[in-house]
Amino acid sequence: MDTTPNDTHTIGRFYGVNGKKLLRQYKESPSGFRQWDQKCHAKQWLLYAQNMGTHLSIDETSLSDGELYTILTNKAAQGRCGSIIAIIAGTKAETVIEILRTIPLKTRKKVSEITLDMAGNMALIAKRCFPSATQVTDRFHVQKLASEALQEIRIKYRWQAIDAENEAIEQAKATQTAYQPEVLSNGDTVNRSAEATIISSQQICALQKGERLDRDSKTKGNITF
Repeated sequence: MDTTPNDTHTIGRFYGVNGKKLLRQYKESPSGFRQWDQKCHAKQWLLYAQNMGTHLSIDETSLSDGELYTILTNKAAQGRCGSIIAIIAGTKAETVIEILRTIPLKTRKKVSEITLDMAGNMALIAKRCFPSATQVTDRFHVQKLASEALQEIRIKYRWQAIDAENEAIEQAKATQTAYQPEVLSNGDTVNRSAEATIISSQQICALQKGERLDRDSKTKGNITF
């Protein structure tokens, strides 16, 4: 049996009926939308406390027109049905905390771990709403910060290498001698190392496990560090 979901327009074309009319009829009767217990506040927040688990994730996202929403999910569901615990308009900590605290404290205390970014409001929400949970910083944000820091280092050492090389070239001209750039143990010059080694090898060494590096990458990393 095919269990792939289809929208009303696809179903309408299959049965030869108007998809928009089918959508309206479904909304008014079979869907139960008019009797939905969250209808009155659905534009501001949605809460599915039955999807709570012990390992959660909280983050902000933009669904449309740049509007930010705070979304709380259950990791155990792995993005499938039952993943979403709460969708709340905005990222203001006080608002999110007030809504999440409608979930019984006994249930919230069962949360042992919550993954979040480095934003202060998310940390405050996690602390106030899930007092027993260990806060874990999302790896994506850690890697992003590390990459940005490495980029700053690369630019700094790149300019230092260029200045040093230019000075050495001028000194060679003044003494009427041939300029010989310093060659490192892996065959790269200092200038080349500042440009390529720092930007690639440091990022690889910082963000990958050592056993996954090839011999050349390990050599460049050792020279850089």
